[in-house]
Formats: sequence, C-alpha cells, structure tokens
Amino acid sequence: MRTSLGGPAQRVRGRLRASDARARDRRGRRTMPSRTPTIRPGNVRARAAKAGRMLVAMATTMDAERAKRYRTLWEDELAGATLYRALAESADERRRPILLALAEAEEKHADHWAKMLSDAGFPDLKKPRLPLRVKALSFLARRFGADAVLPLVLRLEASDAERYDRVAEAPDSMAGQERMHGRIVSALQGGTAGNRIARSEGRHRAGAGGALRAGVFGINDGLLSNLSLVMGVAGGTQNKHFVILAGVAGLVAGAFSMASGEWVSVRSQRELYEREIEIEREEIAAFPEEELGELALIYRAKGLDAPEAEALAVQIMKKPVSALDTMAREELGLDPGELASPWVAAGSSFIAFAIGAVLPVIPFFFASGGTAIAIAAAVAALALFAVGGAISVFTGRPALVIGFRMIVIGAITGAITFGIGKAIGVSVS
Repeated sequence: MRTSLGGPAQRVRGRLRASDARARDRRGRRTMPSRTPTIRPGNVRARAAKAGRMLVAMATTMDAERAKRYRTLWEDELAGATLYRALAESADERRRPILLALAEAEEKHADHWAKMLSDAGFPDLKKPRLPLRVKALSFLARRFGADAVLPLVLRLEASDAERYDRVAEAPDSMAGQERMHGRIVSALQGGTAGNRIARSEGRHRAGAGGALRAGVFGINDGLLSNLSLVMGVAGGTQNKHFVILAGVAGLVAGAFSMASGEWVSVRSQRELYEREIEIEREEIAAFPEEELGELALIYRAKGLDAPEAEALAVQIMKKPVSALDTMAREELGLDPGELASPWVAAGSSFIAFAIGAVLPVIPFFFASGGTAIAIAAAVAALALFAVGGAISVFTGRPALVIGFRMIVIGAITGAITFGIGKAIGVSVS
C-alpha cells in the first residue's frame, strides 16, 4: 500500500496562499482611495433646512435695514411738514397758504415712504416724536417770526435734495421737488432763487464772471507752479538751456493737465444738467397738473396773487418748449441755452495756465545765471501782484493786501525750490 503525502501538503500550500491573499488585500485597502460616503436623505434635508434658515436670516436683516432707512425718511418728511405748518402760523397772509402748500407736499413725500414701509412688511406706523431741531425752529418761528427761521429751512431743503439724489428708492421727481421747495423758500425770504440756491445745492453756473475768475486762477496756477520749477532747476545748474527745457516742459505738461481736468469737470457737469433737464421734460409730459401747480406756487412766492400766478403758469405750460425752459430756470436754476462748453473751458484753462507759466521762463532766453534768475523773480513778483489785484475784485479785500500776499507766497515757494535745487545740484556734482 503506497503512502500519499499530497493531502497534507496541499492543505499547507492552500493556507499559505490564503495568508498571502489576505496580506495583499490589507495592503490594497491601505493604498486605495477612500470611498465617497453615502449621502442619506436625512442629511440632505438637514443641510437644506440650515441653508434656508441662513437665507431667511439674511433676508430679514436686509429688510430690517431697508425698513429703518424708510422710517428715517418718513419721519424726516413728517417733521418737515410740521415745521412748515409752524411757519405758516407766524407768517403773513401772503405767505401762509404757500407754506401750507409746502407742508402738504412734505406730507405726500411721507405717504410715499409709508407705502414703502407697508410693502416691506411694516404697515403699523406710530406717530414719531418730533426732533429737537424741529421743536426749536418752531419755537423760534412763533417767537421771532418766520423770517428768522427761513434761512435755516433753506439749508435743510438743499440737504434733503442732495440726500434724495443718493437714495435709489426715491423717485427722480422727489429730489427736484425738494430743490423747488428751496427756491420757494428763497423767494419767501425776499431773495431771488439765483446764486444762493446754486451754492446751497452745490451748483456753480458758468457765466462771464465765472469764466473770468477761472482765467485769473489759471494764470495764478501756471505762474506759481512754473516759477517753482524754474527756480528749482536754476538752483541746480548754471546751464540756462536746462532751465528753458524744464520751464517749457512744465508749461506744456501743466497746461494740458489743466485743460484735460477742466474738460472732464465741465463735461460731467453738463451731462448732469442735461440729465436733470431731461427728467424735467419727462415730468412735464407725465404730470402736467403737478408741474403747473409747482410753477404757480413759485410765482406766488415771488409776490404774485394766486389768480395771477395760476394764469401765468397756465399760459407757460401751454407750450412744451417754453414750459421746459421756464421750469428748468425756476425749479432747477439752469438755463438750457447757456450750459458751459467743455471745449471752451478746456481751451481757456490751457491758455490761462500757459500765460502764467511762460513768464518765469522768458528771461532765460535773453540772459543766464544770476541775472536771469533776478529778472525772472522780478517779473514773477509783478505778475503775482497783478493776479492778487484781480483776485481782490472777487473777494472784496484790498488789492494791496492780496497783491503783497501773493508776492510773499511766490517768494517762499521759489526760495524753497531754489534751495532744494542748489542742494541736489551740489550733491550730484
């Protein structure tokens, strides 16, 4: 009988192969990437609920901030209406109905913000407490009369107009109406609605006086800046050609810089005015009755009786072109036919700056060294005195005082830059 060893040997080899397989399996599990965990429906619902709560919280915060802004505007309009009614109590018979009409206009603005609050989910509004400022102005009006308070009210109206220009939810007409209120208040206190309103609203109309003023200051800028540049270079070198080169380069660069800046400024201002005129045209077409009432109110504030003011307003509003021209003048303080040209402004600035900048350079074409520097300083001093005299026309100060002040300013800036040029020139050499 033959003895067989195959059975036990096969079992041993099987165990070895199984052990090797388990080892390979363990190594494979260590090197294989982790599998994506199973997403359970419960986890998805929980995460969605959390995201929803976050969105609701964000929306609630935004609604609360919006409502706070609306409520502030609503309270301010109600305060304005209260102030106008207090002014009406102390005003004469001619101005009382006008002030009451302004109070009603402020109440309409308040109704607009109350509706915005209602749409935002805040329909229940309690009557706000009057600000201390309104209480004080109302007391002053009752104690000293409306004339004592109207200048302060004018500033408040100008501030409201500027604020509504920045409020996206405010209709375009609301800022214009606030400006119109300012013009009416100006007429009520005995002034015209011209430059005072323009200044209070941050507007500067470019007339002949404005162009002359811009020319004077342009010459002053060119003279001072190029005098400083020429003196600085002259202090650093004895070569007059370098001084001439620097002076001409400063003239050209400064003149182009002034011209481009003036062009951008006037062009932006013109576009703003054109936009306001276009808004006024749209308002006349969409709300002719309201615009007619505003125009009549302006004429009443200027002293016309109610029937005369209404008849004049009706006559003007019959023609769209004349209506737009009149409303632009009376409500916005703009003359559609006299908007400043950016090209004219740029050219004027270029020429004015160049005139002032060329004066310190001219002596170096005919002399050099200390002689040229002395002549340039003398020419600049005379020019600065003349500029100071021209500035005194606008400021009302004595011409001698302003002229000598300009000479002192020029001497200080020229001496500083000359000293810097001298120090740098010595260190370089």
